[in-house]
Amino acid sequence: MVSEITHELKLHKIGIYEHATEEEKQTLDDLQVDSFIKYYKSYQHSVNDPEGFWAQIAETFTWRKKWDKIVEYDWETPKFEWFKGAKLNITENCLDRHLDKRGDDLAIIWEPNDPNEANRTFTYRELHAEVSKFSNVLKNNGVEKGDRVCVYMPMVPELAIAVLACARIGAVHSVVFAGFSSVALSTRINDAECKVILTTDGVYRGSKAVDLKGIVDEALESTPSIETSIVLNRINANITMKAGRDIWWHEELAKVSDICPAEEMDAEDMLFILYTSGSTGKPKGMVHTCAGYMIHTAYSFKNVFQYKHGDVYFCTADIGWITGHSYIVYGPLAAGATTLMFEGIPSYPDYGRFWEIVEKHQVNQFYTAPTAIRALAAQPNELIDKHDISSIKVLGTVGEPINEEAWHWYDEKIGKQKSPIVDTWWQTETGGIMISPLAGVTPTKPTFATRPLPGIQPCLVNENGEELNTNPAEGRLCVKYPWPSMARTIYGDHNRYKETYFTAFSGKYFTGDGSFRDLEGNYRITGRVDDVVIVSGHNLGTAPIENVINEHSNVVESAIVGYPHDIKGNALYAYVIVYETPENDDFLRHEINDLIARTIGPIAKLDKIQFVPGLPKTRSGKIMRRILRKIAENETSNLGDISTLLNPDVVQAIMDGSLVK
Repeated sequence: MVSEITHELKLHKIGIYEHATEEEKQTLDDLQVDSFIKYYKSYQHSVNDPEGFWAQIAETFTWRKKWDKIVEYDWETPKFEWFKGAKLNITENCLDRHLDKRGDDLAIIWEPNDPNEANRTFTYRELHAEVSKFSNVLKNNGVEKGDRVCVYMPMVPELAIAVLACARIGAVHSVVFAGFSSVALSTRINDAECKVILTTDGVYRGSKAVDLKGIVDEALESTPSIETSIVLNRINANITMKAGRDIWWHEELAKVSDICPAEEMDAEDMLFILYTSGSTGKPKGMVHTCAGYMIHTAYSFKNVFQYKHGDVYFCTADIGWITGHSYIVYGPLAAGATTLMFEGIPSYPDYGRFWEIVEKHQVNQFYTAPTAIRALAAQPNELIDKHDISSIKVLGTVGEPINEEAWHWYDEKIGKQKSPIVDTWWQTETGGIMISPLAGVTPTKPTFATRPLPGIQPCLVNENGEELNTNPAEGRLCVKYPWPSMARTIYGDHNRYKETYFTAFSGKYFTGDGSFRDLEGNYRITGRVDDVVIVSGHNLGTAPIENVINEHSNVVESAIVGYPHDIKGNALYAYVIVYETPENDDFLRHEINDLIARTIGPIAKLDKIQFVPGLPKTRSGKIMRRILRKIAENETSNLGDISTLLNPDVVQAIMDGSLVK
């Protein structure tokens, strides 16, 4: 442990004093980076003195015990510990510390699937009471610190409450998106050895009611670790409750009080396990811990979106994904924000639903995925024009690189060319946003994630691991210094964690992505490195070619993979979704290849183009290129588990297609 004198000197160096009162202590508002000069100074501080930089931010939070050491790491093991020795509870920072000054401010606004159903709101005081009550429900049902709790629920307020309740008592939550199959659910339950599952009787998805409880019942036939299933009545479905296992949420709430002291947690204690798809097909349970994750998500939220007190922030993601964890629940609440949860889908009752919600709640920051943006862009402008969306100050995009056409549509039609677009790059593994404009601070550039956040040190390396230090440059994207919210391991498989992220390039985290950095130092993600196809000795990134294809007036979306070619070694195979079925397929293929040749060069022309009804995607909107490669290579006998896809039926439709030329 550092001495008190050393600790005092470090605090003096960064301008914070141990004896400062709560009123005198700096806040996240005080540290907000709201000009490019501040960005430059903050970034330089974070590179020159990473420990001092993160200590300054950490001082704005509530701790039971301060840290002994800011960071300790070993790239080889690999092992990363942030705020070592510190004690805290993340819910005290998301809830309790706001009660005095912001207790009556809105914490969560919930918008239901059906626009005719009343929305619900929770002030910080009300949310604190609800979280405390459900914390007591969990404790009454045998959940203790360190136990894993599976959460398989739709986007209802109780989902956020459940997540926070787990964190309050020190249980580890593992949220599984409520659209996964029973097989996918049981696989994740068994991997994490969950003790309890939280679910609902059903879920409304557009005009349909889905039997969520039936999926859970099927999954629990092969999950021996589950002792209790707590069921929320959402749609008044006629379900079967298994005696001795299934209990009603509302009945359990009636038994408890709204007082539940928060469990003291170590900075490096597990907060949650979140599963992400792996290249092998086996999901990876990424482990995130308490302190570092809290600090990075709150700091990045505050700065990327330039959130101001009183703003209404709307992220359209699901809490079943990392975006929902970090930028619907933990980041916004730790920053004292008002966060909006939406249960429904963007097309119900029509494609104007997002804009109706924006008008209704006077949304200031709007954060969604390029997949949604492209779908919305294909709809009539009247669906936008009939709503007043002038409250929007900041637009965000997440999940994949956004193509230029979609970027400009978003900027012109939704932002009215006055709302900066923050094109955020990050991963489940990184926990929080890594590279992104800060709204209104960093100059934006279409298709570029622009610059790293303060505290993040990316670099580009070539295939030999040599760092590329001149601009422009293109290579593999790595991070050369740890950051607080990085995943600490893959649950139950640390060796896979090491092999996946830390063996390719010594002393660096390998993101798996390729990137281009321009003369000004702006980063553009060019796609997964395994999405770079070597054709006739030329490295061709699929993302730039897809961007060109998507510029065609009849193209909705495209995906490119490589397949073996006798002459070239590899050739390019494109799967293309069109707005209107062409009268002449070959003419459209010629137009697409001519556009590519004119924009990139003849070397990037496609050998095969298949017009398809859709693309296989994960629930977070990422295209499953592994499946497309197998189809292109006629290796369709072993596609792996496709039940967890957003649209598994499209795989068979692609295989049945007769449009390959």
